[in-house]
Amino acid sequence: MTLAILIAISLMWLPVGLLFLGYGEAKGTGAICAFVGICVVVGAFVNAVQGDAFTAGLLFAHGLLYCVVAYALLAGLTSMASVGNVSLTVAIVSFIYMLLYYHVKGSGYFTLACAGYTVLTLEVWLNAYGKLSAKLLAWSLIIWVPVGLYIPAFLLLSGKPLPF
Repeated sequence: MTLAILIAISLMWLPVGLLFLGYGEAKGTGAICAFVGICVVVGAFVNAVQGDAFTAGLLFAHGLLYCVVAYALLAGLTSMASVGNVSLTVAIVSFIYMLLYYHVKGSGYFTLACAGYTVLTLEVWLNAYGKLSAKLLAWSLIIWVPVGLYIPAFLLLSGKPLPF
């Protein structure tokens, strides 16, 4: 379930990145953010019911952030500070997961992925407060789609191991 969710998340990150580069429009991008956010939160519930509370926690944090981004885009909020504040909280959660993947789970690749999620969510926070350009955030999202989403999802779904 989690691997399929990673693919679904790419359906949000890439359009948001393109929106920040000036391609697309807010309401359509907000709609996909809402659909992805809901899917991620539902996936978190499924993981929790299946006994994987560890993964569910990370999915809940990110899924709820995606729902907040969706609301901001659909409502046309002029200040993204609330999105930034939620993103800062998700950055802290992702950082803790990075440490847990490294020290407890022993997964080098998911440690890297959570480090990337931490950086991305910090960038969203900084962008919301005008401290980071939308263009840099956009390129970070676009670059991280294959690294943090496609590589782990497609390798593991095809039965192949992660690079490290």
